[in-house]
Amino acid sequence: MALALRYAARTNIGLGSKSRNEDSAYAGPELLVLCDGMGGHAAGDVASSLVVGELVHLDGESHGADDALDILEHALEEANNRLADVMEVYPDSDGMGTTCIAMLRVDSKLAVANIGDSRAYLLRGGRLTQITTDHSFVQKLLDEGRISQEEAQHHPQRSLVTRVFTGRPEDHPDLSLRELREGDRVLLCSDGLTDYVSTEVVTEILAEPGRTPGQVADALVHTALRASTRDNVSVIVADAVSPGEGTSKPQVVGAASERRGTRPLSHLSPAEKAAALSREAAGTSEIAEAPLLAEEQSRPWVRWLRLAGIGVAVAAVLVAGGWAAWTWSQQQYFVGEQDGRVTIYRGISQDLGPVRLSTAEEQTDVLVEDLPGYYQERVQDTLSADGRAGADRVVADLRALTPAACVPTVLLPDGTTATEIPDDMDTTTADSLPDAPGGGSPVDDLLRESLELGSGALAGPGDATSGATPTGAEDGSRPTATVVWPEGCP
Repeated sequence: MALALRYAARTNIGLGSKSRNEDSAYAGPELLVLCDGMGGHAAGDVASSLVVGELVHLDGESHGADDALDILEHALEEANNRLADVMEVYPDSDGMGTTCIAMLRVDSKLAVANIGDSRAYLLRGGRLTQITTDHSFVQKLLDEGRISQEEAQHHPQRSLVTRVFTGRPEDHPDLSLRELREGDRVLLCSDGLTDYVSTEVVTEILAEPGRTPGQVADALVHTALRASTRDNVSVIVADAVSPGEGTSKPQVVGAASERRGTRPLSHLSPAEKAAALSREAAGTSEIAEAPLLAEEQSRPWVRWLRLAGIGVAVAAVLVAGGWAAWTWSQQQYFVGEQDGRVTIYRGISQDLGPVRLSTAEEQTDVLVEDLPGYYQERVQDTLSADGRAGADRVVADLRALTPAACVPTVLLPDGTTATEIPDDMDTTTADSLPDAPGGGSPVDDLLRESLELGSGALAGPGDATSGATPTGAEDGSRPTATVVWPEGCP
């Protein structure tokens, strides 16, 4: 049975520090696409709009259910190759990437492709099912059973993705083919919604009877804003309806809409849609050359003056533009590596010939070699951030991926603390400390006294049950020192 789609697309820049929308979404009679660009200064908005532009030609073309997945996969491969081409021509865009969810409808079949942590849901009979799997660090923890769904909702590393389109040959999406039934409702959304609004609330909004896709999409975006979403939030809501009841006019929102100009997309052919969005995503346009005025043809000196004036104007614009670009670049931040440590840089990671466009602002104590292999590569390739606060958040997320720094503290009998204690606490004995009182520090004397009173060696962090390990006798006959180990020590 053939079906049609009644759809609506909505987006909002969110309440965070982002100055532009890096999401792009397209909704048409046969095609739904949502991309969440990333890269900060490396043009995440270009990446998302470019991928959308490379896919829109599928809307309106005739496809069979048997080859729908192959067609969609090939189109996404071409879009990823296009990202690589743009980054090669425009070095400033190097490092950009985008998530992508694309759905191609053929009669009652739905070919689905996804990469990244944007999500697609299906509401059928009042039950909401996530039909895509996140490619993220948190999803990996979920798959391994190391965290619960509730913990995943608020995990500090929930924004770390493990696979997106970056122009590399190994960037492959997940593919699936689904049966669409009349009455089904489909939701595509960026993590600006799912990171801030619970699945239960999303289900309640989607399942509310009598609401059109446009009303539901508006409600989802407004709910995310009320939840103080700090990311761009974009949604597409589509209902499966009988033929003749569907929407026919395509809708484009987000970066793809802002970059495509003012020409109505609905008036273009599929090929024109693809060309227009791809051309504008790459930052190029068609400019007709104006004919020379008759006065310029008959009086060459007039033309010379005009050209000189244009040259001065162009030079002024270039100087002003260069200064504006430099000022803008010094307001950007990214996280990279310096001397083996995670370092916050101010500026952009690309250099302009011999001119460096970034400076190290803070070298942290996080060692790159302590990070998992994937994140070592990400740091070495640099991680963009939304301002200094965003860079600090990235460092905090990376720090959480390193082994806990187990540095114990000694609680002295008089209530004061000291940290001048041996690093190898679990093997420290009275014999290993200086031979006579006064031969070492006051802490050494107290530790020796405690060890002679106790069992002979200090307990390691794994031996403590409360985080505090007494170093001497426990019968209360004589006050001794206590070693306190930080939480999380193995």
